[in-house]
This record gives sequence, C-alpha cells and structure tokens, in this order.
Amino acid sequence: MTEGDSIIQIKKTKKSISGKSSQKMKWSDEMLTEERLQGIERIVKEKGSASIPELMERMGISESTARRDLTLLDKQGRLQKVRGGAMIISDVYSTKEDTVLQKKDRNLEDHGQRKKYAASLIEPNDYLTEKDITFVTNAVSHARKLSMAGYTTYILGGEFKATTEAIVGDEAIESLQKYNFTKGFWGTNGVHQKLGFSTPDVKEAKVKEVAMKHCAKRYVLCDSSKFSQISCVKFGEFAKTCIITTQILDESYRQCDNIIEVK
Repeated sequence: MTEGDSIIQIKKTKKSISGKSSQKMKWSDEMLTEERLQGIERIVKEKGSASIPELMERMGISESTARRDLTLLDKQGRLQKVRGGAMIISDVYSTKEDTVLQKKDRNLEDHGQRKKYAASLIEPNDYLTEKDITFVTNAVSHARKLSMAGYTTYILGGEFKATTEAIVGDEAIESLQKYNFTKGFWGTNGVHQKLGFSTPDVKEAKVKEVAMKHCAKRYVLCDSSKFSQISCVKFGEFAKTCIITTQILDESYRQCDNIIEVK
C-alpha cells in the first residue's frame, strides 16, 4: 500500500463517518424541534394563552424561534397564533378589541348599574393616607371625568393606545411599581373559571396584571356576555377577584361566591 492509497482510504473513512453524523444530527434536530413545540403547547394550555416574551423566558429560546414555532403550531392546528403570542383553540375566543365609541352605547342600563355599585364600594382614605379619595388610572377618558368631578387624579405615562384610549407599555408598568392600591376596578373581554380574565392586547393585559398585583381588593366589571369567553391574553386569576355583573346567564357560574349580581 502506497502513501497515496493510505491517504485516500482515510479520506473515505472520514467522509463515511461524516455522513452518518449528519444523519444523526438531522434526526436529533427533528426530535428537539418536536420537544420544543410540545413544551410551548404545554405552557399555552396551562394558562389558556401565553405571550412571546413568556415563551422566550420559560423555554430559553429566541424571539425568532418562538415566532417560527408558533406559526408551525398554528398551521398544524395545535394552537391559535395571535398578535404577541398564542392561545388555545376554542370556539369562544375573541381577538378583536372594540373601540371606545363602539362600547359606549352597548348595555347602557346594565353598565350604569355596575358603575353605581362599584362607586358605592369606594370609601374615604381609599388611597394612601390622603383625606380625600385619590384615583390612579391608565384610561384617558376616566382621568378626564374624575378630574372634572373634583377628585385628585393621576394618569400613567406611556404609549397611548387609540382603540381603547388607554396608556400602555413599559413606562406605564414602571409607573405602577411605586403604587399600592386599596381597591381596583377593571373591565375585561373574557371571564373564564379556569383561564381567568383576558383581553386581546398583550400590552394592555400586562398593565392590568401589574396593577392587580399592587391592589388589596380587586373588582372586575362585566356584562353577562363576557362569561365563558376567552380572549388572547390572560391578566388575572378568576378566584382572586370579585366580579360585578347585572345578570348571570351561564348556570355554571351561579354557584361562584366571588360574583356579585347587581339588580
């Protein structure tokens, strides 16, 4: 055997080993991808929904990988990809947020009853140690009405969301960190016993979630159409919040002791 033959044989051996290694790596990648998809699917099903940042943190993956995996899971019919994340597939979910004008004339009588009852829950010294009641809100319309009524009112800074006329984003969340509230009131797009309260927008959900964590007593105001509904992003736990509504049509909620039915 010549030196040249020896070199040729070595090269062939390396090529053969390299080929087997590539095949194993391909199989390994496929297995890892499916394991990752299953992990994402499990996280979303735990809460009913999950944001891309949450999936990135819990799975230890990049934003591009999270988005690519969600697109694949959506195509496979395993999850519903929505703006900013994903949610479980359901026939009772909504991904669209109505504008303030669209909501304004809806269920006016019921809405008025809920607001009156909520107002009756507010007592003197309900914020910090000031003698008069002080309000903090991320809703521009609420801030205007409260201020015009003579209340001391603070509005959060941050990104203005035109659809709901609310302040959202990182700056709003940072502003919330310094407050401790006695009572808090929120609207919701969906109420579900297992999946909690939800809304279509990730940024708005995050502001609500942080505000709830800084609040001693939590109240969600909603009409009967919101029960058993699921929107894109969860912001609060069902059992940890009192719900104010005017009518309970879904019998499965009638035994819940955290729901106040205002007549």
